[in-house]
Amino acid sequence: MIKANVVLDHYKWKNKIKNPSNYFKKKLNKLNKISSFKRKKHEFSVFLTNNKKMKILNFKFRKKNKPTDVLSFPSQYLEKKSIYIGDIAISFEIVNQRSKNSNFFIELDKMWIHGYFHLIGYDHKKMTDFKKMNKKENLVLNYFHKAI
Repeated sequence: MIKANVVLDHYKWKNKIKNPSNYFKKKLNKLNKISSFKRKKHEFSVFLTNNKKMKILNFKFRKKNKPTDVLSFPSQYLEKKSIYIGDIAISFEIVNQRSKNSNFFIELDKMWIHGYFHLIGYDHKKMTDFKKMNKKENLVLNYFHKAI
């Protein structure tokens, strides 16, 4: 089973999602029903923050002095019976801004799913890798939202 620890760092998230931990639990229960994810036993953290913290993290770890939408920090740390695969940080302002042309929950799901795929080993440095990762992300998003 896939589990997420949710860390709420910015109050505006609560205005959009009343119970962020429950939101992710429901999404991960759905993800666990997809055949390629059924046997996964791992855990990760989701850091729901703002542009100010994302800018600090982006500079510290990527030497880019600007906020970004999502950052992933893969890990190989083993924890008792589950494998801790890493952390994902997401900016409220960027998700909220993008949701003006879409839907807040679709945009949030795009961000954490993208981060999650980085945690499990996908990247998009090459165009072929980008296409493979993007296809898998869209399969999950379509499953969650039934045709975006």
